[in-house]
Amino acid sequence: MSETVDGPRGSDADADLLEEELRQAAAVLDPLPPALLQIAVDAYVLHRLDAEVAELTFDSLVDAVPVRGAEDPPRMLTFSAGEVTVDVEVTAHGLMGQLMPPQPARIEVLGGPRPGSSLTADEMGRFTAAPPSGPFALRLRTAGDVIETEWLRT
Repeated sequence: MSETVDGPRGSDADADLLEEELRQAAAVLDPLPPALLQIAVDAYVLHRLDAEVAELTFDSLVDAVPVRGAEDPPRMLTFSAGEVTVDVEVTAHGLMGQLMPPQPARIEVLGGPRPGSSLTADEMGRFTAAPPSGPFALRLRTAGDVIETEWLRT
């Protein structure tokens, strides 16, 4: 039996807890510079060179005027790539979106290196998904294009 600093090897839950505590300590003592994080996110987005990157053109957290008394308003996002625009509403209940011009598409909600959840936009370009649990991006496959949005934190 191998020994650790605290004694005999514990369960996987103990190792997970230790890893999380170390991550939190590193985030406080040696935080990742925002510019480096953005470079990493941009590099990950570009891992598929055949995909066109949709630029974030509107984010209600930045561009909208706050509404007095509104509790937990939805986050409204607009992405643009060439002639295609993707409008997305993010709430605690999920994502709702629409492609313009309206068209069917296969959509993946990406959440990191794991495979994303897959859904389909209807003929009107509408789609819904479960709320993302962390940073996310969308990969859209239309009739002739592959489009990926920028990564965003929820």
